[in-house]
Amino acid sequence: MASSYRNNKKYDVFVSFRGEDTRDNFTSHLYSALSRQNIQTFIDDQLNRGDEISESLVNAIEASPISVIIFSESYASSRWRLDELVKILECKKEYAQIVIPVFYRVDPSDARNQTGPFGISFSKLEERFKRIQRSCGVGGKL
Repeated sequence: MASSYRNNKKYDVFVSFRGEDTRDNFTSHLYSALSRQNIQTFIDDQLNRGDEISESLVNAIEASPISVIIFSESYASSRWRLDELVKILECKKEYAQIVIPVFYRVDPSDARNQTGPFGISFSKLEERFKRIQRSCGVGGKL
């Protein structure tokens, strides 16, 4: 399966990031630097209008041998980013995709232990899901 994955490569690098935290600074500089080296890089502002975002992101992740995950303070506040992270880790396991974590204004131990600003963002997302579950009459943990 890994050989068919390599044949379908569309991008060299997929970048996962929380736009409001890093789009206009770190991520844009990283993208520019990779582009100057002719490295085909996917960031989410390259989606075509009318594309179904989730399917487009899954395809881009699968079509990239390398993923760079920019963990920022509010990265964990986005369910979308966490779903994206799960897909990246599945590709790492299934296709031996290279995953490079970047900690932007976040201590790696805060991400690992879900503490500090990163942990606060994660807790807010978890609380939002609990409220949704209660309003829908669904119980249980996330």
